[in-house]
Amino acid sequence: MEWAIIVLIMMSLLGSMMWVMPSPRQRFLAKLRLEASRQGFHVQIVRVTPPRAAGQVEPEVLSATAYRLPRFNLQKSERESFIEWQVFRQTAIADIGLPEGWCWGIGERCLSETQLQSINELIGKLPDGVSSIESTPVHLSLYWDERGDENSLEMLQQLMQPFMEQKF
Repeated sequence: MEWAIIVLIMMSLLGSMMWVMPSPRQRFLAKLRLEASRQGFHVQIVRVTPPRAAGQVEPEVLSATAYRLPRFNLQKSERESFIEWQVFRQTAIADIGLPEGWCWGIGERCLSETQLQSINELIGKLPDGVSSIESTPVHLSLYWDERGDENSLEMLQQLMQPFMEQKF
């Protein structure tokens, strides 16, 4: 009987320790985010409110992981005149100039045709897990579900680089 109690206590302690340990997915995300940080990304978990989707009464608030490249190449005058924009992967009314399935959150009808073309090219190359793109004078962000690996990070950075250089 004593041995049964000892075994039960040991199993309880072992179970508690296993519960505290990170899962394989959590270890993967920690490794991915560390690598993203090394590549210059700022990774943040943020709350995002996309525009109302078609047929939706109230917009939903989502938790998303933002992979942000900070903008260090803008002068003060460029920051003040910067046109912010944000697009979402969903169907809504504000979709002028965007591919099907994408809509504007901020910046509809504010960008030039060449800028719209660049955004459309970027959207065509993005992995399915990217749900939104945001550009502000402070950073360029991709909201990503983190389904991928370090190679995905390199691809995202390469896709974002022209926007950083073109300053929009």
